[in-house]
Amino acid sequence: MIIKASASLRNGYTEISEMAKRTKEPIYITKNGEGDLVVMNIDAFERREQILQLRAKVLQAEQERMEGAETLSVSEARKRLRARINGI
Repeated sequence: MIIKASASLRNGYTEISEMAKRTKEPIYITKNGEGDLVVMNIDAFERREQILQLRAKVLQAEQERMEGAETLSVSEARKRLRARINGI
């Protein structure tokens, strides 16, 4: 976990930006010793958002399965996917 004081952001934006790109991790910014902001490289943020969206879809599918929605075996799903790819 990377923690920096707010003065680091004010006085060293370029350093913080380069650190975020290099580490691909969030940087926690404190103000008066308390947590205030989180700064991330945009690529890392977008990957994180994609992961969260995928998790939400998996959770929704699992909820639907538990409520009795139709499910497919892996072999049946592959068979249907191949048929779609081949235009059948």
